Amino acid sequence: MFLLRGMPFVDLAYLKKHDIDGNVLTYRRRKTGRMLTVTLLPEAVKLIKQHMNTDPASPYLFSLISSKEGTEEAYKEYQLALRNFNYQLMILKQVLGLTTDLSSYTARHTWATMAYYCEIHPGVISEAMGHSSITVTETYLKPFKNKKIDEANVMVFSSFRKSFSVGNYLN
Repeated sequence: MFLLRGMPFVDLAYLKKHDIDGNVLTYRRRKTGRMLTVTLLPEAVKLIKQHMNTDPASPYLFSLISSKEGTEEAYKEYQLALRNFNYQLMILKQVLGLTTDLSSYTARHTWATMAYYCEIHPGVISEAMGHSSITVTETYLKPFKNKKIDEANVMVFSSFRKSFSVGNYLN
């Protein structure tokens, strides 16, 4: 999900085989209805091939849902798959000795945060994630803005100190 620009689990679960054409994935974001196109990195292609649904009768890319889309059965299968995924993440957290909770949204939040730290404009992050507005994206990034501002302050002061301490201007 991280390699797919932080794709939410619900979108992953409902992906269809025909959503992939070569190394391009095109799908409709379930929450907002926006069409998104992701050029797949080689690592993503490899993982998709390893885990894709091999049942030729199934339209789904992964074997998380088997019932017809839009049915109550499909929704129940999705909910069960999500609970199982989050349970597996809880086990992973324990095995790795992590103190932070992991959930299906961890990859999404991590992708947004990493993009922000790579100084990608929040508007680009918003588009990449299929958010309805940049305001939604900013809620993901809000906890990290103060930290980044504090880091900038340290960098500015360090640069200032280097510039003026050479000539003993601060004495």
